[in-house]
Amino acid sequence: MPLMIEKECTLVLHNIRSVHNVGSLFRASDGAGVFKIILTGYTPGPLDHKGKPRKDLAKVALGAENSISWERSEESLEEVIEKLRKEGNEILALECEAGAQNIFTFTPKNKFALILGNEVDGVAPSLLKNADTILEIPMKGVKSSLNVSVAGGVALYALLRE
Repeated sequence: MPLMIEKECTLVLHNIRSVHNVGSLFRASDGAGVFKIILTGYTPGPLDHKGKPRKDLAKVALGAENSISWERSEESLEEVIEKLRKEGNEILALECEAGAQNIFTFTPKNKFALILGNEVDGVAPSLLKNADTILEIPMKGVKSSLNVSVAGGVALYALLRE
């Protein structure tokens, strides 16, 4: 029987406004087998500014905020990306961008970080330059994008497929 090598995914959530989207991404991350979540910018986390659990996030995450490793970084996203790269991660960004690769035909390295950005503005073009690969979810309808938590769930399952 061949040895199965598991992929190690770190999910980076940058400047996501909605606590419900973050809670949903925690839940999807737990289900997909994400290694760790890093919260950057003003992305809300499982704890409020007083260090108490956020009930609004917990309501959506359904306990995943306790079962998946996470951290808040006060460093810039550029610094977080550089640290992840030095740890051997391939840096991926999910964004609707000219020249982006189809996520369903892309195979990541066994250790990668996926960056998701703001619900309206996405991942800033200045930050996309730091990515090794920009990925997109092909859209067949009139709308050009999905909600960040839905897109994140689709992306995680596509990238962590066996």
